[in-house]
Amino acid sequence: MALLLGTLAVLWLLAPVLTPFVVAAILAYALTPVVDWLDRLGRGRMPRLLAVVLVEIMFLLLLLALMLLVVPILINQLPLLRDQVPPLLDRFNAFLQPFLAQFGLHVSLDVDGLKTFAMEHLNANFDNLLGRFLASAKLGGSVALSLIGNAVLIPVVLFYLLMEWRRFVDLLLLLVPPRLRPAVDSFTHEADGVLGQYLRGQLLVMVLLAVYYSVGLALFDLDMALPIGVFTGLAVAIPYLGFGLGLILATLAGFLEFSAQAGHANVLVMVAVVYGLGQLVESFFLTPYLVGERMGLHPVAVIFALLAFGHLLGFVGVLIALPLSAVMLVAIRRLRLAYLDSALYRDSDHA
Repeated sequence: MALLLGTLAVLWLLAPVLTPFVVAAILAYALTPVVDWLDRLGRGRMPRLLAVVLVEIMFLLLLLALMLLVVPILINQLPLLRDQVPPLLDRFNAFLQPFLAQFGLHVSLDVDGLKTFAMEHLNANFDNLLGRFLASAKLGGSVALSLIGNAVLIPVVLFYLLMEWRRFVDLLLLLVPPRLRPAVDSFTHEADGVLGQYLRGQLLVMVLLAVYYSVGLALFDLDMALPIGVFTGLAVAIPYLGFGLGLILATLAGFLEFSAQAGHANVLVMVAVVYGLGQLVESFFLTPYLVGERMGLHPVAVIFALLAFGHLLGFVGVLIALPLSAVMLVAIRRLRLAYLDSALYRDSDHA
């Protein structure tokens, strides 16, 4: 317990410095099996250096492809959003007043004020919006340099970790006293199995859902089907929150694109069918069969872990929330089994 508290204290004190190293370590843990697979595939003829370079380049290209896919399309939607917001506000106000009047509520939106506010922000170009955001967030040159430094440092650290991941693990295990080594080996093996199955299973779920949501929205002729579908699929790693954000984006995009031609009903049908079916498939088929019950963390526990570690350690806390939760879950299981096998439990049962 003292070791765990000491580790958390160090993480809290060094959180800003540790961010690139924690990101690189998580990526190395997830990508090491791919490098090992290439090693085995090459049967010793492929140097590990080449395998590491290939895996890291493919990973960076994938990230770049996602950015080039999503960001330009979202930026190009600003003119459409600017043109559609005024009539959308008028239609929403015309729908809201008679609906609330049925319940004796007489409410009228300040449509002109909302239009003025929206157009002041949407008429500016993307550079001005970004500039105002940076100014309002009080982001200076030091933060920009930090972001650039992390963007350079993470791939470098990732390269070294992928090259010598097994050696780093062995060096850590050498610090364990010999008499505790069997118990520690058993514990780390079980924790690695729990965490590895969760990460790799969740990744597969994310990919399948990204394809499903992209295809489903495209079948309804939504122009932004690909970026919204990919975003929703990747964001489901955050239980419920990612799904909710994707649902909101799809609904907003549908209203902006279809409301003038097909009415609100078609937009509601689109999101109900695509996202309702997607939630059912994820909850009852993909997650149980691909992620499995081995990890055993309830979605509420996952959300709590993300919020708690994020509050304590910031972005680093969000990154390490699930790995630490998996380790603590294994520890709790072992403590429970030890208690059930103890004389204290047997004596209380007989009493």
